Amino acid sequence: MLILLALTVVQRLVGFVRSVLFCRWLTPEQLGLWDMAFSFLLLAAPISVLAIPGAFGRYLEHYRQRGQLHVFLRRAVRVCGGLACVSITVIVLARRWLALLVFGDADQYPMVVLAAGCLTVVIIYNFIIESFIALRNIRLASIMQLINSVAFAALGVGLLLGWQYTAKSVLVFYGGSCLIAIVWAGYLLRRVCRNAPPDVAMGQHIKVWSKVVPFAAWVLLGSVLSNLFGVVDRYMILHFSNLTNIEALDAVGNYHASRVVPVLLVSIAMMLGSMITPHLSHDWEAGQHGQVVSRLRLFLKLFGFALFAAAVAVLVASPLLFNMVFRGKFPEGQHVLPWTLIYCTWFGLAMIVECYLLCAEKARLPSVALACGLALNVPLNLLLLPRFGLQGAVLATAAANAFSLGLICWFNRRLGFHFDAGTTLVLVLPIVLCLGPWVAVVTLPVVAAIAIWSDWLLSPEEKHQLAEGLAEYKKRIGLGR
Repeated sequence: MLILLALTVVQRLVGFVRSVLFCRWLTPEQLGLWDMAFSFLLLAAPISVLAIPGAFGRYLEHYRQRGQLHVFLRRAVRVCGGLACVSITVIVLARRWLALLVFGDADQYPMVVLAAGCLTVVIIYNFIIESFIALRNIRLASIMQLINSVAFAALGVGLLLGWQYTAKSVLVFYGGSCLIAIVWAGYLLRRVCRNAPPDVAMGQHIKVWSKVVPFAAWVLLGSVLSNLFGVVDRYMILHFSNLTNIEALDAVGNYHASRVVPVLLVSIAMMLGSMITPHLSHDWEAGQHGQVVSRLRLFLKLFGFALFAAAVAVLVASPLLFNMVFRGKFPEGQHVLPWTLIYCTWFGLAMIVECYLLCAEKARLPSVALACGLALNVPLNLLLLPRFGLQGAVLATAAANAFSLGLICWFNRRLGFHFDAGTTLVLVLPIVLCLGPWVAVVTLPVVAAIAIWSDWLLSPEEKHQLAEGLAEYKKRIGLGR
């Protein structure tokens, strides 16, 4: 677990440094082009293969135990390969229409063709990653992701310095980094499959895919909703902001710069959510539902406060980041940073709160919350974008995230999760960020004092639990008596 955590942290740090350098070197327009191209790849990759690799986690072990792993993987490769060929052909044929949709300019169709070529590599990369995870070889999946991240940074930094500062260059580098990871992982995947039991006869295709496709459809729906929820505001900026195409891409570039650090905080929340879910599930399966509630509530308070403290630090350091590191190229990005931090903090908290729904086997409810948030985001963008520009888009997204988080909390409460005053305070605390860095700085020690010297934020039982946990860790590292 420590090795995997270290790999994940290194990968996130490499990605963060790479993003900072891209913001430093690319113009706002080119950064906006890259942001939209990458968002297109995130949306298109699962849709192109109907999210069939997303079902591997549920069914690959099912067929391996029956000695049908090779047969199933061969069939999956053929089906996904055929679907990918059809999808890429459609993308190339519809390149002008997609260029207008994705980039707001039909003349950007060469970017669509380049993205189609990159999509081929991304689909293979995702297929192998999902295979490793489904085979419970998380170590290889983490190493593959690290290789991709390091290769992308090395290619991006090295070739940008000697080639050209354009979004096309970055897209080529990203495809190349995925290809490097594929070459390394493909050999290992073959070796893993070679150690599987010998093949036995498998049923007809219709029987196999009638089992896999319905599950994959739910995975696809969740993936599309999640990706759309994350990128819809940028599409709205391109098409409904009353800006010229260059101005709109410039706004997207500023938006991208404002999200560099907040998205890092979100990735940490997603990682921690995935790590605590198995432990909570263990207590749930043991019938200790009350313990699941108390543990998750305490973790939510601690992580929520830590996330708020990190957001305050980012807000205070924003002049250094935007004026010196980004060379003052993204003034609008700095202006909307407080609200970007607010909604990313809420999204990260939602990733923690929904762990209770996963334990209660209500995995569809987070998708319902995302869909409702998406349904709110679009009309709010239509209302606010023409009046307030980029600020309006960020406000709309913040409102959508608040609404989705509120729905998830309501679902939790209906299923028995009690929100006390301290939990509620942590959930609403990020709104202080919009009042400015110094108000947030003052708020931080006040909340810490409330947690230490009163029982309003942390109950006596939670403080006792923290003290016991701290004492246990001191014993483990040799500091206790």
